[in-house]
Amino acid sequence: MSQAESALTIRPLTGPDELNLFLNLTYSLDNELREDLAAGRRRPEWLWVALRHGRVVARAGWWGESGEDAPAVLDVLDIAGDPDRIEVGAALLTAALLEVVPVGASPPEYIRFVPSDWREVPRFRQVVEDRMAIAARTGARLLVERLRLEWRPGTPVAVPTGRLEFHPVEDDAQLVELMTLAMGGTLDAHSRDDLTHLSAREGAVSHFQDELARYESPREWWRIAARPDSEAIGFVIPARNDYHAIIAYLGVVPAHRGLGYVNELLAEGTRVLAAQNVPRIRASTDLDNIPMAQAFARAGWINFERAISMTWS
Repeated sequence: MSQAESALTIRPLTGPDELNLFLNLTYSLDNELREDLAAGRRRPEWLWVALRHGRVVARAGWWGESGEDAPAVLDVLDIAGDPDRIEVGAALLTAALLEVVPVGASPPEYIRFVPSDWREVPRFRQVVEDRMAIAARTGARLLVERLRLEWRPGTPVAVPTGRLEFHPVEDDAQLVELMTLAMGGTLDAHSRDDLTHLSAREGAVSHFQDELARYESPREWWRIAARPDSEAIGFVIPARNDYHAIIAYLGVVPAHRGLGYVNELLAEGTRVLAAQNVPRIRASTDLDNIPMAQAFARAGWINFERAISMTWS
């Protein structure tokens, strides 16, 4: 440890009453932190700071499902403008990971929301690249850059074409089977990463159990799409997370890709959620998933920012 690093005090918050200390640095999720603490989605021991002479010079924070023993994502990582900010951030993150991540487990993914033009604006680029450098020093690698998208009330929704019939999901097995098929030839970076160490079915089951099954919104919203001859071609999962109505997942099985069905699946999922009079609907897709990104653009969704994802796995 350098002399500058040895002058640091690195520790978690001692309790919710120290949240204002954590808020000495800023990020777009700050307005959610107090409610997340109250709901158990964050814990003081998951919120870490690095102090230099009493001044907060770095912070890191994790989020998790309420009631879970370990966090699901690192989504706050901020540093002051000190010349040694990368070293300070890396020292903080290294120390925190040893305490926050269960022994033998890989650290959860790091996700940072960034402006869509972050590469073109020098001050934005510096912020993003500094944080990526800190994570990289602790062993993380870039996984994917994603578009964050939003549908707003008043945006037209395409009317049904009659090419597809939509039905509620009959049971978990039906959906998992279609998810397994949709893993074939997927352009989604997370799914492709899963396929490096899981079978398609194992990846589908993991996605279902770790994400879809956890949503408390009605499963009656979930839709299977079939052609009039009753052959299922895909699915869409409208849902609500702790913050927004979302299109949680959408897939077309390989045999039916390239025929425009994605447009109809997206429209159906949007109709389901719009009928709930929600103030907005959120979704995301990989920057490199051109067909999906184009479908959102055709449907009038706004790309309001991006997300950088890094992983230690």
